[in-house]
Amino acid sequence: MIKFINDLKFNKLNKGMTYVELIVVLSIFAVMTSVILFNYGEFQAKVDIKNLASDIALKIVEAQKSALSGKLPIQDRSSTWKPSYGVYFDKVLDDKSFIYFANTVDSTNNSYNDVSCILPPTINGGECLDKIIISKGNIISQLEVFYQAGFIFSDIINDLTITFTRPNSGATFKSTTPFDPSYAISYAQITISSSNLSTTAKIKVYPSGSLYSSGSPKSI
Repeated sequence: MIKFINDLKFNKLNKGMTYVELIVVLSIFAVMTSVILFNYGEFQAKVDIKNLASDIALKIVEAQKSALSGKLPIQDRSSTWKPSYGVYFDKVLDDKSFIYFANTVDSTNNSYNDVSCILPPTINGGECLDKIIISKGNIISQLEVFYQAGFIFSDIINDLTITFTRPNSGATFKSTTPFDPSYAISYAQITISSSNLSTTAKIKVYPSGSLYSSGSPKSI
């Protein structure tokens, strides 16, 4: 009798999982996997947007440093004048790229006057020095200028040129969308977004030349 009871206990301990138990475990595993993958996707989107914001900020910094140092473009190595440098965004024409340029004809123009981007620049090339392509489905979702009038208000613009000219370290803003002449510009803002617009980052550029990117203050 005792041996019979022991055999029953042994069989119960070694009979394994039932079909219902297996289905429950697999269901739990599937739910946990879905949650992890969803959170990873959101996390990766945030990382990508922050990296893109940093890349744009660094290109703006490069434009300012190139202008202040009197750097000459490849096609103008023998020139004695010092060009201005800048970045150009056009959300309407192309929200997946922006241009890094040098004013090779008139350093006081403060505009991007090229129609194409030639890489690398040649003697007959235009002002474009680099065309930065935005990848991973991210886009330039909005361009704005903010005004200071006792309170802050903004205008949405179609395109934005940010230019730096030696010896001034400050930024000059231009757009085909007219600025409000009644108020001084407080700062210009570039907003970038993920493909589904769920994740965004902002780059603020001030007339003084300082820059604020992705919630972390940086100084140009």
